[in-house]
Amino acid sequence: MSIGVAHIYNIIDMEQKKFGERLKAFRLENGYTQARLAEILGIKQSSVSDWENNISRPEYENLIALSFIYDETLDSLLGVERLK
Repeated sequence: MSIGVAHIYNIIDMEQKKFGERLKAFRLENGYTQARLAEILGIKQSSVSDWENNISRPEYENLIALSFIYDETLDSLLGVERLK
């Protein structure tokens, strides 16, 4: 199946807008406050808030840490669904 680049960018743009919502949902499902998650990651609570409000994105290392903390794949955290 061939997918055009424009279509891929549209998918990415839509998922970026949902990224913060997804991170917040994972955090709440796992019973963490923003402050506790920040403490575990060694970052400021405001960074977690910024991620959840789509102001900024986690660094690569923090994405990997979140995948372990939440027992989720990176694809799941990023909202990527592989097309076959």
